[in-house]
Parts: sequence; structure tokens; C-alpha cells
Amino acid sequence: MDAATAEAAVVTWRLARRPDSWITRLFDYKPFLIGLCLAPAIGLLVVFLTYPLGLGFWLALTNSTIGQRGHFVGLANFISVLSDPVFQLSVFNTIFYTAAATVGKFGLGLWLALLLNHHLPFKSFLRAIVLLPWIVPTVLSAIVWWWMYSPQFSIISYILVNVLHLRSTYINFLGSAWPARWSLVVANTWRGIPFVAIITLAGLQTIPPSLYEAALLDGASSWQRFRFITVPLLLPILSVALTLSTLFTFSDFQLVYAITDGGPFNTTQIMATLAYQVAIPGSELGQGAAIAVAMIPFLVALTAINYFGLARRKWQQGPANE
Repeated sequence: MDAATAEAAVVTWRLARRPDSWITRLFDYKPFLIGLCLAPAIGLLVVFLTYPLGLGFWLALTNSTIGQRGHFVGLANFISVLSDPVFQLSVFNTIFYTAAATVGKFGLGLWLALLLNHHLPFKSFLRAIVLLPWIVPTVLSAIVWWWMYSPQFSIISYILVNVLHLRSTYINFLGSAWPARWSLVVANTWRGIPFVAIITLAGLQTIPPSLYEAALLDGASSWQRFRFITVPLLLPILSVALTLSTLFTFSDFQLVYAITDGGPFNTTQIMATLAYQVAIPGSELGQGAAIAVAMIPFLVALTAINYFGLARRKWQQGPANE
């Protein structure tokens, strides 16, 4: 078949072909396919995220109470909340709780990941055991910590008083402000270490051993290998883990509520527990929603810090990524 005959056959086929229906043309339209694939995810976000968040914003602008719709009051709830000493104390407690627990979790989590990255006996079993604090339900672990901190039944005080004879009286961990704050930090650190350790361990597994071998041949010490190989290559993973861990800690509710319920005398009250106590037991839905909405700028700031920090990784993404 020569070229002219082939071209004539193609023209004849095109003329004889039936035109595509509107459904076929619609599914061939790329923006429609993208929207169709994203529709389930968008629907879930609207139902479970956008609507509750929007309702929270609206309630914060009203004087709604439990059983009463309320009326629009503008920024009155925010003005009232910002001038409340208990709210101001809860902001300090939340920042202190988040900062102290995050430092503890990342320091111990990184150390544990480095330890588990070595060839140890029963390495798989140890890695599974490490996950236990993370997979145990939060309320259950909080009750255990509350029992350990009890002024009457504390196992810690029992060991110090009855076994080691280092004290004559039991310790009241939750009886005053700073001991109670540090007790919550310890409990949250214990629970969050596995999250950091497992993510960091996964990152350590991706670092080529040849880099360490080359550095060892060049005479690099253990600290130099950690500083110039491990940390730079782990930084992207650590940044994501830091953001998630900080957000989880900042918005923590169950652990604090189950151990101290904000006591004694609101000295361990954080923003999440204060929002709940004002909105539900206190029946002031508007003010409780205002406290919850006041947490959003802090969460956005933490996310933005991580985002811009990742965007400036010129050592990884090249000088063209400003």
C-alpha cells in the first residue's frame, strides 16, 4: 500500500467514525477527571474538617450556651477571654508544656533511634517494645501515670521511702504548680518518645552505609560522623516529625485532663482543657469556642516555621529554590 492509498484510508475512516458523545468528551477532559478523583477527599474534608471548624468560628462570635442558640456578639468573647488571668496562665502552661515535652521527646527519641540502628540482639523485638507507650490508649496510660503520681499509692514514693529509705514522706507530685507541670511533661515525653524514635529510625535506614565508611577512612570521629552525615541527611525527616509532634503536644487534651484536670487551682490548665471546661461543664459554648479558636494562630505559626525552614534547604534542593 502506497502513501496516497494509506492517507485516503485514514480520511475515509475519520469521515465514517461516529462523533464522540458528550460523556466521552467529558471524561477526556483532564480538569474534570482531576476534580472527580479529588471529590471523595474533598467531601470528607468538608464534612469532618471544614464544617466543624466553621461552626467553631461562628460559635466564638456568639453568646451561645448549651441548650440555647445565642446571638451574634462579635469579638466580645475574644476580648473577655484575653483579659482572663486563667486564660493567660493557660497560654503560658501550653507553651511551657509543648516546649519542654518536645525537647525531651526529641532528645531521647533521637538517642533511642541511634541505639536501635545498631546490630543488637533481639533487635526486632526491641523495636516492637519501643512502640508500646505510643500504641497504649492515652487515657489508660494517663490513669497509670496518675496512680504513679498519687500521694498515697505512688510506686515512685514507695521505692524512695520504703525500699531505698531516701525520704521519710511520700511525694505529692500533683499537689503544687511546678511539680505538677513537670509531672505532665514527663508523662507526655514518655508517651511521645516512640513516635520520634520510629520516624528517626526509618530515616536512619535510608542513609547509605558507604558514607560512614568513607568518613571512617578519612579519620572522622563518631561525633563528626553524626554532625556532618547523620544530622544533615536526617534534617528533612526530623523537621516533619518535629512539626507533627509539636502540633500533637500543643493540642493535647486527654493526658492533661486525665491526670490533673487542670489542677491544682488551674496551675496546669492548658488551652485545650480550658476550652472544654468553659464550653461543656461551664455551659459557655461561645467562650469555649473562642479559646479553641485562639489556639489556631499558634498552630499556624508552628506549621509556617517548619514550612519556611524546609523551603530554605538549599543544601538539598539546590540554589535555585529560594
